[in-house]
Amino acid sequence: MSSAALSSKSGTGTPPLASLDLYRLFAACFNQPSPERFAWLSGKEFRGLLKQLAGELEVGSEAPYAGRFPGYAAYEAAYLALFEVGLPQPPVPLLESAHTHRAVPQEIVLECVNFYDVLGLRPSGSAFPADHLVTQLEFLAAARYLRESKGDPEEVAALKNLETDFLERHLLVWLPAAIEKLSPLNPPLFLRLLSLLFAYANQQLACIIAKNPFE
Repeated sequence: MSSAALSSKSGTGTPPLASLDLYRLFAACFNQPSPERFAWLSGKEFRGLLKQLAGELEVGSEAPYAGRFPGYAAYEAAYLALFEVGLPQPPVPLLESAHTHRAVPQEIVLECVNFYDVLGLRPSGSAFPADHLVTQLEFLAAARYLRESKGDPEEVAALKNLETDFLERHLLVWLPAAIEKLSPLNPPLFLRLLSLLFAYANQQLACIIAKNPFE
């Protein structure tokens, strides 16, 4: 799901969460900055989605989330300064290997690639590394799509296990550390998005285990 696809719905009101692929929505949020992406993130429809998602996930608005970016330049500069530029590394890299010490970075990347291989996916190194947040979310979106389109109970069960294993071994392992590093910086938008993503991923894990899909 691209920001362009979401923007094309503007003026029709906030779509119900059940109609959206939220893994891909979050992937679009943390993709490379562009004027189009900024317009989508700043739009009324997207703000409505965030409010609706916070209510569904019971993530209150009392946290000290900073306000909006005043313009595209500030948004782009914040994204680069937080996630991509810095010595020896950015303050909050969107890479699992930067936030966990359970294995060396090469092993973490290889583990991710092995998960992707199950679905025949090959991440493009020219876009994002294999352990980047956007790559991981796109993989989860693909696993979810296949699970929901399969009719064979055994295939569905295998895809559920694939999704829960990846959440438990990867995404939910490193997101808390990234949120902890981002919290004192309290940038507009990004801290709230990361917090909502963590809550959503936890809910997805609980729902799959309970065999109760998110609605």
